[in-house]
Amino acid sequence: MIKKALLIVFAALLPSLNAAWAETDMQLQEKALKARELSQQGTMDHSAHASPEKEIGKFRGVFYGYLPCHEENCNGIKMTLSLNPKNNYLLVIQPAKPQNRESFEKGKYEWDETKGIVLLNSNKEVPQRRLAIKDEATLLYLKDDGMSVSRDQDRYLLQRSEKAGNREMHIH
Repeated sequence: MIKKALLIVFAALLPSLNAAWAETDMQLQEKALKARELSQQGTMDHSAHASPEKEIGKFRGVFYGYLPCHEENCNGIKMTLSLNPKNNYLLVIQPAKPQNRESFEKGKYEWDETKGIVLLNSNKEVPQRRLAIKDEATLLYLKDDGMSVSRDQDRYLLQRSEKAGNREMHIH
């Protein structure tokens, strides 16, 4: 008898639950349509989830550069540095020479705010790499001893993807 009474109560409440779910779905569809309209009009506000690039240490993104190569038959070195959340980085190095081979380096990065330098600490047994912070969109690759190249510094720059002419896709 109790089981039958519970079944009747549950059956009576079930239609009201479906109405609540349908209303939620409708609200989600309306929000998606509004977001699409705002995106097409170019009036969408991205400030709520945009990271402040000027905060040193919170500086993330992809940087590209084509650095000089000092090896024989090498025209240059293409470098792509990705500074990711949780201070992880990925560095892709590709020499422009016959029989070239990309190399990948992963590790952690840290900011030396007093010196204005990004330190790359690889997971591999390689020397620590250093880059000077020129501005929020440009890093200068430094020599192994941490000193900048005395001449032609413009040839040792890594530029953020937006400044280098690449576009990031931003989807809501």
